[in-house]
Amino acid sequence: MKQQIIIIGAGASGLAAGIFAAREGASVTIMEHTARPGKKLLSTGNGKCNITNLQLPSGAYRGNQPDFAYPALNAFTVTQTMEFFRELGIVLTDRNGYVYPNTGQAATVLEAMLFELERLGVRIITDCHVEAIKKDLTVITENGKQKGDRIILAAGSMAAPKTGSDGSGYVLAERLGHHIVKPLPALVQLRCREKWYKQAAGVRTDALVTLKIDGKEVTSDRGELQITDYGISGIPVFQISRYAARALDEGQSVLAQLDFLPELPFTELETLLFERSKRFGYRPADGILHGVINSKLVKILLEEAGINRAVRVKDIKAHEIKNLTRCMKDLKTVIISTNAFDQAQVCSGGVDTREVDPVTMESRLIKGLYFSGEILDVDGICGGYNLQWAWSSGIIAGIHAGRGLS
Repeated sequence: MKQQIIIIGAGASGLAAGIFAAREGASVTIMEHTARPGKKLLSTGNGKCNITNLQLPSGAYRGNQPDFAYPALNAFTVTQTMEFFRELGIVLTDRNGYVYPNTGQAATVLEAMLFELERLGVRIITDCHVEAIKKDLTVITENGKQKGDRIILAAGSMAAPKTGSDGSGYVLAERLGHHIVKPLPALVQLRCREKWYKQAAGVRTDALVTLKIDGKEVTSDRGELQITDYGISGIPVFQISRYAARALDEGQSVLAQLDFLPELPFTELETLLFERSKRFGYRPADGILHGVINSKLVKILLEEAGINRAVRVKDIKAHEIKNLTRCMKDLKTVIISTNAFDQAQVCSGGVDTREVDPVTMESRLIKGLYFSGEILDVDGICGGYNLQWAWSSGIIAGIHAGRGLS
């Protein structure tokens, strides 16, 4: 008789775990509390599914134990991930290191996984609400009990709750004795104190965003900054947001420095502005930055620099040009909060990784209980890294749960 593996959560990680556990010869049941499997997977990469990334920059994964992710990532690599999806019939395309299905449709990836699960005889039960897991690996649902030989908890985080990530997995883990690092939004927009954001809403511009916590520089990222009516968004903001969220939760002061011309050093920009003040002296004050930066930002920057917009460029004083240079290279904005979980792509926080074996994904507290994916205190940067974590951790959990059967 085949041993029974129960997987809780039919997201990317749970589905991957199911495939590989079944390939090990186990009888696998996946329990999903929403009406359909893979709902969050369908929204990844703006619906195009950024499956993985060919690059692995330093600091790509975060958490209280940032190195926890690497044994699984090394055990099931990017190359193996790509080969796995090719085996499922997915043609992949490389877009500057970002790997997508050639169809440009996340649904293609989900359907391929579901085809494989069907072929392997994996049972997926939807609208199945798990109420508790007993230490003897009995799963209690609203419809009764089911005993498993191994359980993989892949119930996701609290990010994007409309896709089913409601934090219920944390409750199940906590009741089994696992500690939960407080989940907070990550890869999320930041809300700012200043009033000028409404005037500049809609601007998209290349910028370097540097985060300071209690006056100390913590991290920075460069890319397309998006100005919203409440603050800042875009990839560079998402990349630093988890640090802002955790600092704010701890009551620390958080601000961002915005550099709107990161390609120009301070002295070169200052020289350029002095040259423009002579060349375009006949123009109204706004003209000193005409053609340099988005026109919506010009008004904001002049006001922040203390320049009267009613004067001509030639009347702008030297100290005001220096102030303008500073504002363009180092505009400070106070971060007051992040957007909520419904706007976050992932969470920082989750099941404490000190209580999980990084090689097998098995709980150090409950024999036969495994974790994978976002439920763990592991969050990656934008660009396919969180999906790679889902694949690697899910597959490793599936393999070891299957191989561990006696």
